[in-house]
Amino acid sequence: MAVKKSKRIFQILLLTGTAISLFYVPWVLLKIWFSPLPDTVQEQMETALDYDFAGMIVYVDKVGEAPVSYAAGLHEKSSNTPARPDALFKIASINKLYIATAITKLASDGRLSLDSSLAYYFPELIGRIEYAEEITIRMMVQHRSGIPNYTNVPNYWGNPKESNQENLELVLDQPASFAPNTSYEYSNTNYLLLAETMDRVLGYPNFQFIQTEILDRLDLKNTYRSIHDVDMQNVMSGYHIGHPYDLKGDDVGMVATAEDVGIFVRALNDGSIFDEGEKEIYTSIYELEHTGLVPGYQSIVRYHEDIDAVIVQFMNTTNFEGYHWNISEMVYNRIVKIIKENP
Repeated sequence: MAVKKSKRIFQILLLTGTAISLFYVPWVLLKIWFSPLPDTVQEQMETALDYDFAGMIVYVDKVGEAPVSYAAGLHEKSSNTPARPDALFKIASINKLYIATAITKLASDGRLSLDSSLAYYFPELIGRIEYAEEITIRMMVQHRSGIPNYTNVPNYWGNPKESNQENLELVLDQPASFAPNTSYEYSNTNYLLLAETMDRVLGYPNFQFIQTEILDRLDLKNTYRSIHDVDMQNVMSGYHIGHPYDLKGDDVGMVATAEDVGIFVRALNDGSIFDEGEKEIYTSIYELEHTGLVPGYQSIVRYHEDIDAVIVQFMNTTNFEGYHWNISEMVYNRIVKIIKENP
């Protein structure tokens, strides 16, 4: 009798636990996972809008075919303007690919050394950034410096800083996340310091070097340092769930069209952006694809070797406490699958 009672209690507990776990299942992700795959990229984009995305842009460059750009949803909610495939978009951390390429070129030219220390270029940071004399340029490129990430400061995006110096001050005098080159932690502070290093080495703003050595070389006419360099009507609006305003006016770095980003990443992967010996340097220190995320804007660009295609996806709605990033990754993967199944 006691055995039967214990078994019954176990069954009740098991059913209760299952019910509780089902309550926390991200049903929206399961719905996307099990939904039938549409026949076209455009159909998949239209379906993605059902998950609280205002608009999106996709660019596909597949070898042997003319590049294609797609748009769905809205460019701007207030005017009900349809999304445009040629709209400018805040590419966020995708800009790290441009910085790493510029660092590669400067290292190849001997204008900086990947193995020189942070302290060599910034002696004033000795004692302000732990291990400044041991951290190298290479470690910063690879996110192996241990320098804390300034965007991890609590409520950073609720009150973002306006200058590199203000952002840097958020991590000065703070303990390192780890000793140099002993671990990995993605840190925007690394690339802030790399950009500042280039400014010192060059003697002029690093974007001027990026413009000459990367953008002009690839004839990219729609990539800019910031929103202050463009006609704002051409910038896609950005929205964050729970925030009432359009975030288009926030200056958070580079803006570009999906096409320009795709052309650059194609050149990065096939090596055409590099001079002799530079691609070997680059591939030894950084990656060939990236994602980006700032309030209102999330982006993905990847090269798919099996189909020799570069695919860029921009989505202009974010929710740091929800599943918007997971959804964007799933939508991206479904778009890749559609392209693979329709050679």
